[in-house]
Parts: sequence; C-alpha cells; structure tokens
Amino acid sequence: MIVLGLNAYHGDSAAALVKDGKLVVAAEEERFRRIKHWSGLPTEAMKWCLADAGLQLSDVDHIAINRNPKVNNLRRALYVLRKRPSLSLILKRLGNIRRAGSFEDAVQTAFPGSRLRAKVHHVEHHLAHLGSAFLVSDFDEAVCLSVDGFGDFASSAWGMGKGNDIQIDGRIYFPHSLGIFYSVITQFIGFPYFGDEYKVMGLAPYGEPKYLKEMRELVQVQSDGTFRLNLKYFRHHTDDVHYTWDNCCPEVGTLYKQAPMEALLGPQREKGAALEQKHRDIARSAQAMYEEAFFAMLQTLHARYRCDNLALSGGCAMNSVANGKVYLNSPFKRMYLPASAGDAGGAIGSAFVVALQGAADTSARSSRFVMDHAYVGPQTNDAEIKTLLDARHADIVTEHCTVRHLDDEAELCRLTATAITEGKVIGWFQGRMEWGPRALGNRSILGDPRRADMKDILNLKIKRRESFRPFAPSILREHVSEWFEQDDDVPFMMEVFQVREDKRAQIPATTHVDGSGRLQTVHQETNPRYHRLIENYRQITGVPMVLNTSFNENEPVVCTPQEALDCFLRTKMDVLVLNDWMIVR
Repeated sequence: MIVLGLNAYHGDSAAALVKDGKLVVAAEEERFRRIKHWSGLPTEAMKWCLADAGLQLSDVDHIAINRNPKVNNLRRALYVLRKRPSLSLILKRLGNIRRAGSFEDAVQTAFPGSRLRAKVHHVEHHLAHLGSAFLVSDFDEAVCLSVDGFGDFASSAWGMGKGNDIQIDGRIYFPHSLGIFYSVITQFIGFPYFGDEYKVMGLAPYGEPKYLKEMRELVQVQSDGTFRLNLKYFRHHTDDVHYTWDNCCPEVGTLYKQAPMEALLGPQREKGAALEQKHRDIARSAQAMYEEAFFAMLQTLHARYRCDNLALSGGCAMNSVANGKVYLNSPFKRMYLPASAGDAGGAIGSAFVVALQGAADTSARSSRFVMDHAYVGPQTNDAEIKTLLDARHADIVTEHCTVRHLDDEAELCRLTATAITEGKVIGWFQGRMEWGPRALGNRSILGDPRRADMKDILNLKIKRRESFRPFAPSILREHVSEWFEQDDDVPFMMEVFQVREDKRAQIPATTHVDGSGRLQTVHQETNPRYHRLIENYRQITGVPMVLNTSFNENEPVVCTPQEALDCFLRTKMDVLVLNDWMIVR
C-alpha cells in the first residue's frame, strides 16, 4: 500500500511517501522552490517523492492531507454567533476551507496526463501532529500532546497512543493558543517574519523574567492544566488579520492590539531598531510564561494517564529550551520528538495515520516503523558531482580553489577534521538531505567549537545573522553524559541541555550565554560518515563534538550540490566537501 502524505496550505508545506507502513522519502517544498517556509500545495516535493521511489501518481493508493475542513464546525458556528467577528475574517476562513476541499482538482492539475486514482483522506490537523510523533516512535504506549498555533479550529490536543492507534481526549480551541501568544511577543519585540519565534528563544537567555507578571496577564493557566488568553490584548479572533499563505512564504499581519499591549509592556520595538535590555527581558519573560503553561499541561496529563512516555509534537514543540527541561520539570521519563514537530511533520503524521489504519492484518500493524534518523531527502551520486565540477571549473579556478577526489573515507574524514582544528569553515554535503528544519550532518556547515571567535567567524564569512543566536554542537552519542548535565538521545537537535560547568570553557563556540547547548546526538548506525568525522576530530582534540549549523546563507538549507557549490563560491567558506570530493580555497 502506497500513501502520499502532505502538509498543504500551511507554512512549511511538505510531502512524504509511505510504502507498506515504512517511510521511504520525505522533503519540504521550500528546498525545491528556494523560498523559506513555502506554503501551498507542495507539488515539487510530491513529484520528487514519487520520482525517487520510481512511482507515478497513478501508483498511489491513498493521499493523506493534514487538514480536515469538516471537523469542529459546530464550534466554529457557535463562535461566530457568540463573538461576531468581522465579516471579512469569516469570508477569508470559509475561503481557506473551500480551498482545502477542492484539493483533488489541484492535485490533478499539477500532474497533467496522470490519473489520480488514490483515495483522498483529510486527517484532522492535530491528529496528524500526534501521528508524526507517536506513530513513528518506539513506544507501545505514550501520552500524546500537540501544542501549536492553530489547525482545524484547535491549538492543542492530547490523548493516549496505544499500539497503532491514537485516541484524542481533549483539545484547546480557537482563539486560545500558546503558539499565538509566542508569535505576538515575537512581533512585539520587532521580529515580523513568519517563523521568527526561534529568535525570541535565542534572545531570552540574555534577559531576566522581569515581565512575568505581565505575561500572566496575557496567558492565564487554569486549574485543570489548560490555559486561556486574555483576549483584550489580541486581534486574531475578531479582526481581519492579513495572512498570505498560497504559493509563497507565509505573511502574518499584526496579531495584537497595539494600545493595550503598549500599556502593558511599553512601546513596541520597530523592525530594525536597536535591541534594548527590556526586549531581552520581555523575551525571557515570554519563554518563562510558555514554560509555565507547558509544564502545567504536562503535569496534568501525567497525573491523568499515569504513563511515563511522552510523544510531543506541534509547532510549539520546536521550543527546544522547554523540551530540554521536560525530565526536570515533569514526571515523564522518556520522550519522542519528531525531526519536524511543526506543520511539515503533518505530512508524515497524516500518512502514517492512514497507512496504519489501513493495514490489512495484525502482524503488519504490530511491526511499526521507527523513525530514528532524518536522512530521507534527495541525494546525489559522485558522477553527477564530477559533471557539476567540470562544468563550473572556471568559477572554481577564479576563486583559487583546488579540487580532489578521495576514494578513502578515512582520509576524507581525517583531512576534514584537521581543517576544522585549524579554524577553517567547512561546507559538509553528503548522502540524503535531512527531513525537518535542522541540519544534522548531511547539509551542514561545520566549525571548531573550541574557538571563542568561531561564532564571529561564521557570521562574518557566511551567516550574517544576529549575534545573540547560538550555534549547535553535534556530539557523539556515547559521550553525551561527559559533557552535558543530562544524558538523552537527541538525534534531531530538538532539546537544549546545560553543558557541564567544567566543560564550558572548552567549547565556547557552542555554549550559549546561560551555559546551555542545543545538541544533536550522532550515532554510528544512522550516520556513519558524520560519526567518523567527529571521531577523527575527537582523536585530535579530545573533544567529541563539532560546531554544526545549517548549510545556507539566508535561504533554505541547500538541497543540491549546485546550491552547495554556489553558496561556497559566493561566501568565504574555506572547504567544501561534496560526497567524496573536496574543494579547498
């Protein structure tokens, strides 16, 4: 049985292909369109998934989309009757629902000459989120929680996953949303673009929670572990907030009411204005408020279900700082976080909801696929890379670069590790592209974590991003407990742990101002070449990690060797590794 799962008409549109209950390939549309967070029908990702698997659209048995316009409609109607939002807002929402409903026509148009015979399933948004975590975890049972902005008129959902089924027992509905709260603070302190919330998380350690009282005015934690927004500060539920989502990078208008927000927190920061300490304090206070509400939910859910396993998903599950405190601030003992907890993950989640529900027999349902790595995207062979390098020979010579082909992986890793110890910036491109927003050693830029000036070097040569944003360590799994205060498996770089105090001075480039690091654990079984590279670096330096950041320059992470070479040539990167090829400036 072949299932094509989609996140469509949300930010980070994506496609995933599941065959006989196993994930085959998956990719986000932005990697092909080269537009960050691209939203719409992910036709390029769909075409690539099918082509890579050697399939046609007519071979697909089921298409699963992580949106169901038929759910929660009674609640929608009652909300309209009670709150009477603007007519333009109602018409816009109805248009969005109709667009999802005409999905089959859009797919057929994107594949002219191909027959769409697949049955189309509209999977509730939060069920798809929950499926993206629990249904690809190794848990037989787990508490399942999705915390998001909005999807299908709800912002959060929870329940119990057992075997191959998820039972949703509760939801928090529109207009209350922790995702909206965090987005409001993001906008208020001058980060206006879709997806900028991670900047608030990166800025927070530089501040103090001096505005926590004010944050509790915005978000009110309830005695049952849920939360409510104080809606007098928000406008997403009554006004026609500008939102562009079709065939573009999503744009979201102002979500808060300026007058009451400024009365509460002072003047908003205009885009591009200088960051002041009060903005850092607001960021820290917002993070503290999010954690207060988040951990109240976790405490309640653990008390209700009495299960120590947690499958966590939704856009808010990208908050790696809060994720890293789950074992410290809740009774849960084990957690699974998917490689893409946000809307893109709904492509995998919806596909597995349909694939497992449609499994023909008990044995097929019991042998569930476990997603323990994210290397399921496009790949390139050495012959294609050689053709590229021959075609771009003149450009490479102009940059005074030398090109070598290394058949010996041990030598390739040794040379690369040595270059890292010399303070060089490495573009590292190998194997299949990662699924999700994080570079995990296949489309990465690498540096020396021991150098205090490495962050400045990277920002000067390539990244040109805000100085407060940290860089991450990729660490050999077997050495985590020696360097971090917690010992857990973090293959998707989705948790922040405290670096052991006696180790912080050794790795200043990957240790944040508060002593933390957003680590990725690297396994020999799932990424042997990257593991070998880091092991070579460890043998030289005694440090079992390298600095890792995404291979891009203010664009989506590179997908093809052409994009990697272009990024290398237009920046001041020192070394580029393309599979078995090494280009050195």
